[in-house]
Amino acid sequence: MNIVKTITIKFILVSIFFVLLSSCSNDRGVQVLKLAHGLDTKHPVHLSMLHFAERLRQYSKGEMEVELYPSGQLGSERELIELIQIGSIDMTKVSASSLEPFIPETKIFSTPYLFRDSNHLWKVLNGSIGKELLNSGTPYRIQGLGYYDAGSRSFYSTKKPVHSPEDLKGMKIRVMNSPSAVAMVKAMGGSPTPISWGELYTSLQQGVVDGAENNLPSFFLSKHYEVAKYLILDEHTSIPDVVITGTKTWGRMTEQQKQWVAKAMSDSVTFERELWEKISQESLAAVKQAGVQVIEADKSIFLDSVKSIHDEIESSELGELFNRIREAR
Repeated sequence: MNIVKTITIKFILVSIFFVLLSSCSNDRGVQVLKLAHGLDTKHPVHLSMLHFAERLRQYSKGEMEVELYPSGQLGSERELIELIQIGSIDMTKVSASSLEPFIPETKIFSTPYLFRDSNHLWKVLNGSIGKELLNSGTPYRIQGLGYYDAGSRSFYSTKKPVHSPEDLKGMKIRVMNSPSAVAMVKAMGGSPTPISWGELYTSLQQGVVDGAENNLPSFFLSKHYEVAKYLILDEHTSIPDVVITGTKTWGRMTEQQKQWVAKAMSDSVTFERELWEKISQESLAAVKQAGVQVIEADKSIFLDSVKSIHDEIESSELGELFNRIREAR
């Protein structure tokens, strides 16, 4: 299956640029890993990538370095995945949901209420299932390196508070361009409306959509709390971010280099989880201070509304994986 359906002029220029840049980097005798992502430089994920770069330089004694390209300089998450597949860049961070069109197994992460709580999530990610999923992309020229915490996603709205799925009926809810996210909001009674992240503030402000869903830091840092004054902590999905490289880049590394990268990534993951928790708590306090009404959800009601999704997944090719995750202790 050819997942690179179109090649834009931007894609070609970026590829040529990095082919030229790679030859210059080799002349210095240092392996430079080009790491691109879509978040701004204040985001905890970017700060954690700086930590990764620092540790990699330390472990390799300067033999390996990281060049960061933040803020979507080199394209969307889908474009960045395609760039690592052909080896034009070396690493990126994407939401696990962005990997769905590339790696079928990653669809499991978009299942609502798949994880009981944060402890269950990290038990799975740090265990054998998490490792299997990191390696599941190799047939598609993608190698997973580690998971970053992206928190849990909850609903927020502009017009009225949401206490239950019943309150979502008739509401247009912005979702990611993901079939799983669309199915979830439909099952809960809302009207899913895919809109790009960059257009969402204006769409909320102008009433194009009545609400959206995301994690606490994103709700705060995007300033969506300025126009959406109702937040319900239903925590319907916990979709991790995934740091990935291409199999071309991974295959060029020596075993020693792979060990350095793995060790630096492990340090970065620990750093990011601690930073994420701190920023999540600060974000919640900040939006409350700004006048947002925060509602603690009865999650059992929301869970009941997506029972049909669980039944469908259980009878699909993902059924075995779904049950292994639910049974993880």
